[in-house]
Amino acid sequence: MRVPLRRPGLGARAQRLLGIGGLAFIGLLAIMWTWSITDASTAAGRGESAAPSATRTVTAVITGSAPRAAYVTDAAVEALARRARGTSGKLRVKTVLPTDVDGALGAINDFAQITLTPFSAKERGRIGGYLIGSWPGERGGRGPAKAPAGRYANPRGFIKVTQENQDTPVSEHFRLRHFLTKNQPNVWPKYLVLEMRLIDKLELVLADLEKRGVNVSGVTVMSGFRTPSYNEGGGNTAGRAGLSRHMYGDASDIYIDNDGNGTMDDLNRDGRVDPKDAGFIQESVDRVEREHPELIGGAGVYSACCGHGPFIHIDTRGYRARWTGSGGG
Repeated sequence: MRVPLRRPGLGARAQRLLGIGGLAFIGLLAIMWTWSITDASTAAGRGESAAPSATRTVTAVITGSAPRAAYVTDAAVEALARRARGTSGKLRVKTVLPTDVDGALGAINDFAQITLTPFSAKERGRIGGYLIGSWPGERGGRGPAKAPAGRYANPRGFIKVTQENQDTPVSEHFRLRHFLTKNQPNVWPKYLVLEMRLIDKLELVLADLEKRGVNVSGVTVMSGFRTPSYNEGGGNTAGRAGLSRHMYGDASDIYIDNDGNGTMDDLNRDGRVDPKDAGFIQESVDRVEREHPELIGGAGVYSACCGHGPFIHIDTRGYRARWTGSGGG
């Protein structure tokens, strides 16, 4: 004898609709289960990566675990990963404000979201005990008219860097600690501004150098982010600009040092280490900017001076700039 399912407080019509809806839902699950198994078998027959399992697909429907969609396929995750990893394919983090955290990115292996400390957390030039200073925009300053809108605006926020997380990889070749301002050694946490478009560009430049036969494992960041306070009066200030891109987290001074002697290697193999080796890197920068104009910016070749060897400054200011110089970069 068939006993109809009853729900207290529901009328007969509602009971019938509920029964029909339940049967329809069960039917949908059966169809999806069959489709998932068939699709996986078909993919295997073509020698392709298997589609997501029936369990994964149906579970996502039941639990709502898939972000903003009924279910997530492996292909969708791969597409998301390609976008997140940048043009170079080598980014490992994305920086977001607390209101912009994207749960879908959690499906990507070896990738993390870093939640920024909002710019508003800076009070009187500091966050906690860490001295930062003030940006030109806070005093009404503006960048060059040819720069893209917002490129010289105050940063969105800061990456909070601790002694425990400073080795977090931001890409294949770089870690958070590589870009920290080089002062206040005993003050933790530190706060870092770092734009992922810079990291993407650096990785593309390294990839081009590798194609030209250069071992890039010894890439060294001589200077990354500079707090406005440090940019104004810290270290060797010779050659620094008042609107230095280092303050905006999209500039770095680098050299290649595979032999570990603390200075640039002979990249062009002319038997000498001089600015021509930094110029060799600039050739790769030029090629990257031609192929990826959205990453256009500055490239400055610097000679040995003041306790360091030659190096190259690379940034993503949004318009082309080239120069030679000496000093701190």
